[in-house]
Amino acid sequence: MKIFSYSHPRKNILTYKPWHVQVDGVWTTLEMVKGREQGKTIVAQLKGVNDREVARGYIGTELYIERSQLPKLPEGKYYWDELTDLEVINTNGIVLGRIAYMVDTGSNSVMVINAEKESSSSKNNKEHWVPYMEPFLISIDMDARQVLVDWDEDF
Repeated sequence: MKIFSYSHPRKNILTYKPWHVQVDGVWTTLEMVKGREQGKTIVAQLKGVNDREVARGYIGTELYIERSQLPKLPEGKYYWDELTDLEVINTNGIVLGRIAYMVDTGSNSVMVINAEKESSSSKNNKEHWVPYMEPFLISIDMDARQVLVDWDEDF
């Protein structure tokens, strides 16, 4: 089975066990029998997944691991899922919206910010793609669940 890994380096996904998936609203634990890097992808053999029809049922399914399996990050560093739903405010005090998700563009990570339809003062409820790096990222306040950015609301 081919696996797309968000871990860095990519092959680290093979060290996390067990894997969890949600299929049709039901959480299931998957046991990896063996796995390896193959070019730019990861391939893994999963217990109980012995033919293409069974494997086809997992196409597009996201794998999850337990947070306790992840290494503790240094102060001021965050896993992407910790940033999701944080409110983003620019240096003019304008609420741009909330972080919907993060994207790795290859050269840097980007916060995808969706304006909140009811409470945002951001014009036209647009989506902002703000680089997750200085000088655009000013600060993250996890207690207040806010991110301060240097980003124009019209950009």
